[in-house]
Amino acid sequence: METSRKIGWAVLGPGGIAVNFAQGLAECGGGRLVAVAGRDAGRRDAFGRRFGLAAHRRHAGLDSLLGDMEVEAVYIATPHPFHAELAIRAMRAGRHVLVEKPAGLVPGEVVAMTEVAARQGVFLMEGLMYRCHPQIRRLVEIIRSGDIGEVRHIEASFGFASTFEATSRLDCPELGGGAILDVGVYPVSLSRLVAGAARGAPFDEPVRVEGMGRLGPAGADETSYALLLFQNGIVAECSASIRRELANTATVTGTIGSVHLPDPWVPGRDSGPSDAVLEIRAHGVSRRESLPDPRILFAHEAESASRRILSGFVEAESPAPSWRDSIGTAEVTAAWRRAVGYELPVETPGGLRVLPGVVPAGLPDIPRVGINGMEGKISALIMGCDNRDTLAEGAIVWDAWWEAGGNGFDTGFVYGGGHHEALLGQWLKVRGVAREAKVIVKGAHSPYCLPDVIRAQLEISLERLGLERAPVYIMHRDNTDVPVGEFVEALNVLNAEGLIGAFGGSNWTVDRIRKANAYALANSLKPMEILNNNLSLAVMEKPVWPGCVTSNDAGALAFLRKSGITHLSWSSQARGYFLDPSERSELPEGTAPDICFASAGNLRRRERARWLAAEMGVLPHNIAMAWVLEQAFPSLALIGPRSPGEIVSTISGLGTVLSERDLAWLNLEEEFR
Repeated sequence: METSRKIGWAVLGPGGIAVNFAQGLAECGGGRLVAVAGRDAGRRDAFGRRFGLAAHRRHAGLDSLLGDMEVEAVYIATPHPFHAELAIRAMRAGRHVLVEKPAGLVPGEVVAMTEVAARQGVFLMEGLMYRCHPQIRRLVEIIRSGDIGEVRHIEASFGFASTFEATSRLDCPELGGGAILDVGVYPVSLSRLVAGAARGAPFDEPVRVEGMGRLGPAGADETSYALLLFQNGIVAECSASIRRELANTATVTGTIGSVHLPDPWVPGRDSGPSDAVLEIRAHGVSRRESLPDPRILFAHEAESASRRILSGFVEAESPAPSWRDSIGTAEVTAAWRRAVGYELPVETPGGLRVLPGVVPAGLPDIPRVGINGMEGKISALIMGCDNRDTLAEGAIVWDAWWEAGGNGFDTGFVYGGGHHEALLGQWLKVRGVAREAKVIVKGAHSPYCLPDVIRAQLEISLERLGLERAPVYIMHRDNTDVPVGEFVEALNVLNAEGLIGAFGGSNWTVDRIRKANAYALANSLKPMEILNNNLSLAVMEKPVWPGCVTSNDAGALAFLRKSGITHLSWSSQARGYFLDPSERSELPEGTAPDICFASAGNLRRRERARWLAAEMGVLPHNIAMAWVLEQAFPSLALIGPRSPGEIVSTISGLGTVLSERDLAWLNLEEEFR
């Protein structure tokens, strides 16, 4: 590492905490302040004069700042709602970023930020400055040493008294105000750190979050309390306030002792020294450990970030927050806010916004194809809409999907008890794309798979989605106790009334589809045009859910090649089977890819996909996707990305072309390639 070189930092948002960071930089051996940016010329110039920045280093905005080649890293100290967008813009321009807490207003913003950082290869850290102070590292050491026994309880509070001002950043919901977002992140992040240290991990996630609090006149929380329960039985009590002074301490209690931090959050915030004391009691004996340091608190944060950048790392070093750590803190604070009843404007249809920059330029085009009976064309990849539980989280993914060129969406009457359909409907309305989007509507799931239920469920789905008709309608299950002709008749009536376009069945056997279409032909009715079963390079060995059907057998594939029916494959990427286990999303118990797709044959297919991916310069799951799309019949793929980065990862491999020999080899039809 170059010990003499210093990272050139710029400050974006020259407020009080930015002054603290600049003071810290002055005491930092690895970084130096080179520029400032802010909309208010007076504040910008005052900041520049205070820290000796020439006039041409005082920028009016981020665009100007990013044109300054001396700026290698940006410290973002603006109000909360602007953190994610500004951080992403800076990282897209190749700059390292330290962004003040909270990193994002909702967890999806933090996920998107980390994905951009990873793709750009730049450093990103959430500015929880207290986590860089030596007392926190010492706290972790004590817990891991077993000095206080097994951790049982954590108590942490952070609160101060302020006067209500409806338009201030502390009280205004539009500015991300409230105690939880301003100071609640401190006790939450410490509790997760301590719970993780207790089991030898960087952090831990609570299995249960409960909260209560008082909302102020403007709607933001003023004082809030949370209980966090961790899997190992640790209970954390967190409290936060912007309206009254709290103890502002942290205490960790174990089976044989405790550690008390009298000043865990801001020792030496405005000026040095940042001395700290840990009060330790074990086996009835008390002692005090002093950690003197002449520097300001923010010098530790500036030094930590600068040294990591100089060393070529993109994530912070524990106990400073890593990317996954910051995501977890955002998830807990979001759950705490929901428990308190504090909904941010950006989580509502009226305040929903677009987070730009989450999708990079230059991605391959997503092919669009026609389906018999459907107006227009649909993207060959179709977005599953069953895994985002809030409008804000869903919008981040759906906006990225739309920007990337996707227009196909898959929904189900039963998804989230109808909640997921309603969320997608709100997004379609707010974005004004209901007519352009091709929404696949599914209904008639067991045990309500009956002809006379289809209409009632469809009407409810259309109301939730804000649609006049379903471009594509699919029965979610089959009911073999019902003569197939009754389903065909019911679907044709809805089609004739203009309520549905193309229609088909999901988790139907080929035999039932064949009989349904024979009935339609014999009675001059429209046939089923879509079969929506599992189909992936990995063969489903154990049904993901009871009643699931796969089309990955010789008979089904032969039927599809002959009939010309469009196949829409769910779990087209085998639920992440071709991903590294560390990259897989958490799935319900019993439905993990290594359970549902466990076989010697699938292991061979995965190894071959990995080999072929390395040869072609793509990822193994791109090979699996290409396999689905290149079948010898109309084949579309349902995908379930939970973030913009997962969309990008999937789309990036769309240019992959598999030869007939490649396909045969992946199908294990040939031993050697």
